[in-house]
Amino acid sequence: MSLSPIPIHPVQHVEFDAGLIRRLSQSGPRYTSYPTADRFSESFGYRDYLQTVTQLHARGARSPLSLYIHIPFCDTVCYYCGCNKIVTKNRDKAAVYLGYLKREIEMQGKLFAGFNHIEQLHFGGGTPTYLADVQMDDLLQHIRRWFRFADDEQGEYSIEVDPRSVTPERIHALRRQGFNRISLGVQDFDADVQQAVNRIQPEEKTLATIRAAREAGFRSVSIDLIYGLPKQTVMTINQTLSKVIEANPDRIAVYHYAHLPHLFKPQRRISEQDLPGSDAKLDMLSLCIRRLNEAGYVYIGMDHFAKPEDELAVAQRQGRLHRNFQGYSTHAEADLIACGVSAISSVGMCYSQNAKTLEEYYDRLDQGELPVVRGYQLTMDDVLRRFIIQMLMCNFELSIRSLEQAYPITFSAYFATELEQLEELQQMGLLTIDDEWIEVGMKGRLLIRNVCMVFDRHLQQARRLPSEPLRYSRTV
Repeated sequence: MSLSPIPIHPVQHVEFDAGLIRRLSQSGPRYTSYPTADRFSESFGYRDYLQTVTQLHARGARSPLSLYIHIPFCDTVCYYCGCNKIVTKNRDKAAVYLGYLKREIEMQGKLFAGFNHIEQLHFGGGTPTYLADVQMDDLLQHIRRWFRFADDEQGEYSIEVDPRSVTPERIHALRRQGFNRISLGVQDFDADVQQAVNRIQPEEKTLATIRAAREAGFRSVSIDLIYGLPKQTVMTINQTLSKVIEANPDRIAVYHYAHLPHLFKPQRRISEQDLPGSDAKLDMLSLCIRRLNEAGYVYIGMDHFAKPEDELAVAQRQGRLHRNFQGYSTHAEADLIACGVSAISSVGMCYSQNAKTLEEYYDRLDQGELPVVRGYQLTMDDVLRRFIIQMLMCNFELSIRSLEQAYPITFSAYFATELEQLEELQQMGLLTIDDEWIEVGMKGRLLIRNVCMVFDRHLQQARRLPSEPLRYSRTV
């Protein structure tokens, strides 16, 4: 067994079983929420959200909050992208959007007056650095007018950056503006792959951004890679991995490209004959895992790796890891307020999603209402299953006894059907079950979504309905 740079914490490496993955890989949710967003209903609206916040006030809620800001604009379209975005070079659109976004932030700030302490902030997109430096300054000042932020050491303040749209000076400015974590999209350094997905990103631009982030004092630098892209081979991935490992980021995400052109129009520009086959993609994934293990990165879960001393790895060892709409997080149990077009909040016992188009987003705010157009009110069964899925996704284990103490159930009776399905996974070597624990082994961790899907009541019900177009990516 290899050891991490922190001697007292041995690293256990995830096991790659190609045959098992081929057998079990299927379409399934990523579980950034439970129930998943496709269960949201338009019967849930603005007033339902207001009622939830009122209930928080009545309970005297004082826990720190998480805040997400969505900036949907991009200069160019990346063909692989499935995000909600607006591709335009007309910067006036961003100016108009910011005016409405500030209205929403003010409305949310007033709703949460008295318990508006923020410990986590994330700017996502789109491309947040589409905004000019002065626009970002103005927006952040407005946010601080309505919310109180923890100091830099305690708070986690992150932003997604496109290396093509920033200079080293801009990176330093972002640090001065209060961001202390930065995430960069790389995908693949190979020129042919970049051409095939319409994302020409010179290697030196990426490396210069990372150097500037280190010089500016960012506490965490994260890089996103994608395997399964057009023109991509094991060789291109291997060369990209060598360069990424040498750049020494704190976190690396290795996403599987989900080709869903019926859902995401830009993907229709990708020639399917250029996509690698399933065996090639498995070889790429196997290579990524081996190279990152050898480089000393810890497998966090899903597609995420981190250095052993990174806060994500530390939180996982201490049982504090959490998962929300932004992925893995160290801030468990924080209500999430999300502002901007299509943004999803998780507050109290509900999820709420904003309008997905600018026109409807603006119209709702012009009417003096938050732009909530759909959502979901959780039942106690949802809360119970959400907790189970969170524990499995983040810690790869579940204490049955602790669960029974927290909820008025007998696990073996309540989840009798689920236990039958888990027994099949146990026989395959993915996990072990006894009266006390469910523990996902090293062979099962890459297939953790399959394990969690067993507890997804909504998914099981949907499978009994007439077939619908594929909505999820493959589990591996």
